[in-house]
Amino acid sequence: MAMSPKKLHIKTFGCQMNAYDSERMAEALAPAGFELTEAMDDADLVILNTCHIREKAAEKVYSELGRVRLTKEARKAHGRDTMVAVAGCVAQAEGEEIIARAPVVDIVVGPQSLHRLADLVAKASTGKRSVETEFPAQDKFAALPQRATGKRQTSAFVTVQEGCDKFCTFCVVPYTRGAEYSRSPSEIVAEVERLAARGVREVTLLGQNVNAYHGDAAGGGTWGLARLLRRLGEIPSIARLRFTTSHPRDMDDDLIALFGDDEKLMPYLHLPFQAGSDRILGAMNRKHTAEEYEGLIERIRAVRPDLALSTDVIVGFPGETDADFEDTLSLVRRVGFAQAFSFKYSARPGTPAAKLEDQVPEAAKKERLAALQALLEESRHAFDRSVVGRRLPVLFEGKGRKPGQVTGRSPYLQAVHVEGPEALIGHIAEVDIRAAGPNSLTGVMN
Repeated sequence: MAMSPKKLHIKTFGCQMNAYDSERMAEALAPAGFELTEAMDDADLVILNTCHIREKAAEKVYSELGRVRLTKEARKAHGRDTMVAVAGCVAQAEGEEIIARAPVVDIVVGPQSLHRLADLVAKASTGKRSVETEFPAQDKFAALPQRATGKRQTSAFVTVQEGCDKFCTFCVVPYTRGAEYSRSPSEIVAEVERLAARGVREVTLLGQNVNAYHGDAAGGGTWGLARLLRRLGEIPSIARLRFTTSHPRDMDDDLIALFGDDEKLMPYLHLPFQAGSDRILGAMNRKHTAEEYEGLIERIRAVRPDLALSTDVIVGFPGETDADFEDTLSLVRRVGFAQAFSFKYSARPGTPAAKLEDQVPEAAKKERLAALQALLEESRHAFDRSVVGRRLPVLFEGKGRKPGQVTGRSPYLQAVHVEGPEALIGHIAEVDIRAAGPNSLTGVMN
């Protein structure tokens, strides 16, 4: 008699790389008999895949673990055991502290040790709690199983680079993800070819500093991101390519030229500038000025005038004055962003900025963030309105909220809703954009 499969529930916090890691964890545990469930109270193994970027990230994890504990106790009352794992960047940063503070946790595993997860689960099943937060020499990507081929999907993320050597003073990534590491081009091409075979039409390459990609080729030499993208563009059924997140210092000439040369590379770029004041940029250790950032944007728009630009901005960095903040607002007005992510500065333990004096009062940070977000929203809506009346190719990804509606993405990553058959899902079709709503576009097909 075959054993019933064990159930796995993964809650993912934070960035797209965590979403990718969660998918890989599920694949790594499949040979051990685990299958995914959306319901935590149905799960034999619960994994919290955590992010350390946001304010009070660790406390949010402990709060979630409180809810997990209640679920575990309720299942125990019905004779069902539950194993609990904390993965991701909070796991890397907190390590043994999680085990000490949260007895409900059986496994703590950092993002560079995901390939060890099945072994750690087997160990935990014997009652041995584990903390695995080293940066192992073994390539975790080579140790993970190949991407699953059963489920069909339209878009997929592929991590090609991890870690960061920039050491911005506010950022924990160098400490939680380690030094920059790039996967080999052949390994990435093989993964994308497998994704294409299961119906994927669009691939987004991921990295903490993705345009610093420098993969060692099998025949010798090193590939940059532009060469990797060109090679992936040769896969016939892959219609769209994107990449995120980039650093201004690593936007080389080849990558800039590719925006004008390769129609498969979408006209969308996420390029954080973080602050518009050169004094604050210096304190952040960004190693670029506001003028250099704007000059870079001009060069990219020269080859791709319709570029949709996205960015990250931090307000209230230690020592930021009203004049510094006005420099940030001025840069936003001059550049014009189609999308943006903005945050109040919050000290991350262990980072240089956490030790700086002249921390900005919370009230001032809150006021500045509100002003910035109002300006960024105005810029986003202006960009959305600019495509009304145009005909855009839309890659359809799924059913819409309304009956008879399908939804997809424009080249600029905007959500687009149209009335149409479900047979459109997985295909690209021309859509006449008729209106721009608060968060999406609507169009018609002729």
